[in-house]
Amino acid sequence: MSANPQQTPITPERIFYAANAFHLTHALGTALELNLFSALAEGHTDAKQLALRCQASERGCRILCDFLTIHGLLTKNEDHWVLSPEAALFLDRKSPAYLGNIVSFLNAPDMMRGYEGLPAAVRKGGTMLENQGSVTPDNPLWVNFARNMAPMMMGASMDIAGLLGDGAGAPWRVLDIAAGHGLFGIQIAKTNPQAHIVALDWAAVLEVAKENAENFGVSDRYQTIAGNAFEADYGGGYDLILLTNFLHHFDRAACVTLLRKCFTALKPGGRAVTLEFIPNEDRVTPPSNAAFALIMLASTPAGDAYTFPELESMFAEACFESTEMTQLQHSPQRLLISRR
Repeated sequence: MSANPQQTPITPERIFYAANAFHLTHALGTALELNLFSALAEGHTDAKQLALRCQASERGCRILCDFLTIHGLLTKNEDHWVLSPEAALFLDRKSPAYLGNIVSFLNAPDMMRGYEGLPAAVRKGGTMLENQGSVTPDNPLWVNFARNMAPMMMGASMDIAGLLGDGAGAPWRVLDIAAGHGLFGIQIAKTNPQAHIVALDWAAVLEVAKENAENFGVSDRYQTIAGNAFEADYGGGYDLILLTNFLHHFDRAACVTLLRKCFTALKPGGRAVTLEFIPNEDRVTPPSNAAFALIMLASTPAGDAYTFPELESMFAEACFESTEMTQLQHSPQRLLISRR
């Protein structure tokens, strides 16, 4: 019986790609360190010009640019390279949407060490990093996170503020848990001029949030609580509680404990607003959300990328009346709104 000529041949290409994926990580980091993308944006488009501008060798620039072209970050015409639309928007230092600092943060040695111990983490079911990994109390990585990740969260913060609206100018009291850079609360304060924000995070991280509140002109309606979200006194009477990129660090029991605390701090009819990487129930789609579970395995003792039914049941156990999910326009993440 002859083979089907339409059948896709089985090759080891995907295996080799996975084995060599770190090549692209280091090539991207090298191009950012050499300021290669900005040099191309300035019009230095061949190997000789790039070598002079980036203080590197012609051979090195040629090979690096060809490699980045293979992976879609550049295009090539004869011996000249041009930025792809994504590289022009996100990797040129002069672009307002520049993400180079975020790439550097994600690939920093402290972040990568969790993956070096991944076999042991799979056996154990949690990170092999010392203490509690990324959830170590007062971990300095969160200061770097707050300073570097703000541009990536700008679109999501604006989406959330738009979905919540201005409350018809009602004097909202908003608690922003694990506020980080503070953009989620800040955008709500910008949208509703009567909203008052209380940001909770480690003291060093809150300095970044306060700087951003000052820069966005809402510092007169921006207060802070320094400390551990599980231990700090929230006060009460909140119209909104923001839980952005926080629950995924913990196991179900810890999440329910925190949500009960949030329930108590909300006014009757108040809302918890949760931003998460939420995979479908198959746990493999959509890829960006589903793959986040591996980050939690490598960096936390018991965190996960929770599905909507899992999160919905957590909120129900914490006595919330209902939870609805929506997809954001400018982020792969999904938003939950849970009513007290």
